[in-house]
Amino acid sequence: MSKTELDVAPVTDREDVEFNTVDPRRQKRRNRRNILIVAAVAAVVALIALLVGPSMAGSSAPADPGSSLTFEQIVPLVVLVLMFIIATKWPVNIGVMGLVASFGIGYFMLGMDDKEILADFPASIVLTIIGVTYFFSMAQHNGTIDVIVRNCVRMVRGKTMMLPWVFFLVAAALTSLGTFSPAAVALLAPAAIGFAYESRIHPLLMGAFIINGAHAGGFSPLSVSGVLVHDIAMENGFPVSANALFVASFAINLILSILTVIVFAFMGKLRTAKGEAYAAAADTRSTRPQGQQIYTLVLIGVMLFCALVLRLPIGFVALSAGLLLALLNIKDQQKFVAGISWSTVLLVAGMITYVSLLTHIGVIDTLAHMALALGAPILIALVLCYVIGIGSAFASSTALLAAFIPLAGPLLSVSSLSVSGTVAAIAISATVVDVSPFSTAGALVVANVKESDRTRTYKQLMMYAGAVVLIAPALSWLLLVPTGIM
Repeated sequence: MSKTELDVAPVTDREDVEFNTVDPRRQKRRNRRNILIVAAVAAVVALIALLVGPSMAGSSAPADPGSSLTFEQIVPLVVLVLMFIIATKWPVNIGVMGLVASFGIGYFMLGMDDKEILADFPASIVLTIIGVTYFFSMAQHNGTIDVIVRNCVRMVRGKTMMLPWVFFLVAAALTSLGTFSPAAVALLAPAAIGFAYESRIHPLLMGAFIINGAHAGGFSPLSVSGVLVHDIAMENGFPVSANALFVASFAINLILSILTVIVFAFMGKLRTAKGEAYAAAADTRSTRPQGQQIYTLVLIGVMLFCALVLRLPIGFVALSAGLLLALLNIKDQQKFVAGISWSTVLLVAGMITYVSLLTHIGVIDTLAHMALALGAPILIALVLCYVIGIGSAFASSTALLAAFIPLAGPLLSVSSLSVSGTVAAIAISATVVDVSPFSTAGALVVANVKESDRTRTYKQLMMYAGAVVLIAPALSWLLLVPTGIM
């Protein structure tokens, strides 16, 4: 889950407040967040202590190489935990830390040269991220995304309770084509929240539907997350079905959205007390694409054909489509290049490189064998779903996917668990918790509500995210792992 330091507290008038004044509500939220972070760190430390305990004990019996961690393995593992703690507490890109740690441990501790350290650098995934974000930065700039949203909203024809489902499907469509989940939420949240106020729909309900929709399409064969999970699984020797992963993600997020509507209806929170005209919602612009927008829609169709039918690499296809579109906007080239998600490029490249280093020295295999010794594989899969779900509420879900999916390899090799089902359950558990206000997507929802509603929405989103953390990993595991449906 991408992190943000976006402040969602109401902004006070600075002329009436001294610079040393601390908003007690903001301080209370910070204290609550710090307590949650400390609890998460304590849980991670306890898990590490449980796993490394046998290797640190002064036993005279020779240790089984597959049952305990060596000193050479403990140090990189501790560094990994420290990286997550630092990235959770401060806005430092964990990918940069991963690359630096790969160099420091690989070169000075393990005697590896730069070619060996970068042997598993994820070039294809990096190219995919650059290509799709480059193209969609132009699609956003020329208004194509806005046209798609307005046309979809017109389809409800006054049936206001259909609006959340419209934005769910639009968000799913955007992410399934390659838009990042936070980017899709950023594109849709202003208009969606505006329509929610005008139609008396609870803004939290609308926000939850946007985020769930973004996650529903987030593991398509064209999306960065889908390519990431598929490639990591392939590299670790347990291929998963890209289409099955997409369908599972869509189905579980759809179920969560249905459950959300039921809970809101039971609590009488589907609608707010009164509606109001909202400037962002009063849009009378044409919904017909024009000029470059038609050209962009044609290119999106060509991209789908090339990637899904011809099986061409989506990274090269998206870059090619982006180049064709860029030739019509020579003066805006810097804006388009700036639209590439460079922070995600660093995050993915750094984390996969570092986890590959851990795999090279046997950390992943040893941890997996330790986990297998704790109980039945099917229960271990449930534990992995909850650990990655809870961790993703405070850290990057992309980074956690790169770290946790390799752990499933040994688990799957010695059990009859469904490969695609187990990997999908772990991946979905990592992303559905992005409704947390500590995530970029959750913070964007809070930021787009009225200023007078932000504190209340923040608290409500916290409670909603807590419920999702409790329910979603178990739901993913229950539907995908024991059933063997995938």
